[in-house]
Amino acid sequence: MSESTTEVVVGGAVLAVAIGFLVYAGQVTGFSGGSTEYPLSASFRSADGVDVGTDVRMAGVKVGRVTGIELDPATYRADTTFTVTDGIEVPDDSAVAISSEGLLGGNFVEILPGGSPFSFAAGDEIEFTQGSISLVSLLMKFVAGDDEGTAE
Repeated sequence: MSESTTEVVVGGAVLAVAIGFLVYAGQVTGFSGGSTEYPLSASFRSADGVDVGTDVRMAGVKVGRVTGIELDPATYRADTTFTVTDGIEVPDDSAVAISSEGLLGGNFVEILPGGSPFSFAAGDEIEFTQGSISLVSLLMKFVAGDDEGTAE
């Protein structure tokens, strides 16, 4: 009897850990159904490091995620759609930038709120954008040096 009881307890513990992991993974990836979101869009000159599922943050707090990104063949810009959690009103003079978590960190979409008393509605496009900055090109400029300040 004690051997089968031990097996049942161990099996229950393994099942509880597996369910806990699935709940945690759902919350981290945004698949939890606890909150509702509304869509916004923006167009970037460069969207390096941004993909579907990338965090959207405001003041360092995750408020949404990127839901789609595609190239506009007419303008050669990256048209991006993302969501923002309901209850968070984004002023209609806000800007959106692609920011980096650091030298080794990934990129995220950052909403820089404005001061307007009016807010974006679901489906609106944010006009003020700043694309990602390539750290490799910045390092290459630094290594190569800048000749603009030297006299001949």
